[in-house]
Amino acid sequence: MTQHLLSCSDLHISFTLPDDRIAEAVRGVSFSLDETETLGIVGESGCGKTVTALAVMRLVPPPGMISAGSIFFDGSDLLSLSEQQMRTIRGRRISMIFQDPMTSLNPVYTCRSQIKEAIVHHDIARPSEADTIIESILAEVGIPDPKRTADSYPHQLSGGMRQRVMIAMALSCNPRLLIADEPTTALDVTVQARILDLLHGLQSKKNMSMILITHNLGIVGDIADAVIVMYAGEVMEYATLRELFDRPMHPYTVNLLETIPALDARKERLTVIPGEVPTLRNIPPGCPFHPRCNRAMPRCAVEHPALSSLENGHQVRCLLYA
Repeated sequence: MTQHLLSCSDLHISFTLPDDRIAEAVRGVSFSLDETETLGIVGESGCGKTVTALAVMRLVPPPGMISAGSIFFDGSDLLSLSEQQMRTIRGRRISMIFQDPMTSLNPVYTCRSQIKEAIVHHDIARPSEADTIIESILAEVGIPDPKRTADSYPHQLSGGMRQRVMIAMALSCNPRLLIADEPTTALDVTVQARILDLLHGLQSKKNMSMILITHNLGIVGDIADAVIVMYAGEVMEYATLRELFDRPMHPYTVNLLETIPALDARKERLTVIPGEVPTLRNIPPGCPFHPRCNRAMPRCAVEHPALSSLENGHQVRCLLYA
């Protein structure tokens, strides 16, 4: 049996609400990732994408907790490791690019000192040798003046430059797995394309695996090998990229694809999905998507669908295919 680089099975993440009720932000999520593969996790804000990634890093913030399931990375059970053992993995073997580089970078330290901290902590190099590595990795991520950027504070850089610094920091210890959480948030379209091309190129060059989290299915189209579509904390659909784009099965996936603007089609209005993602307090009974679904049946309001396996490893959570 082939061992996956990363394997999450039946993952449940719960939060204790102010009224002491328990709400599950992630419910039964399972997926696997092999060496050098890219997995896209797609869904609207609030569907559980980021919390799932934080669980892999063992960084779910309180009052949240991983209440059930397993996470194995390179043969190690991450949920059984001590915090000290996890610190040797975070940044060294698994790195994460967080959503907003302006809040993720410390405003009172230069970019050089922040990257150096990771390099020295994981014994990649001595402090006296770290500067050469820092300027080299900044040049590798496409920064034209690495020395000047390294000695700059985050507020002195543009959004695209800050994002490149975050990528450099994540790659400074040559991780085997890179988690990119909405790496193009708040960037203009041309900068988004450059950042995505950069990530894709660096992944191939360094033979990394990658998890790309986004709300836009169009972003994963040129990068991912497989895609998970999440909604209300659950996997709605899981398939290879080609299979998902050629044969989207779940109505939610179909709706997400329809919201991607097409250059060859003239429309007066862009397509939108009516309604809103339910909060942890008001997840509806039955299929959580049924209040917004244009193919909902009466049974969808009362019967919760299981994740069904179809041909070619395609999985879908919908009563249309039960």
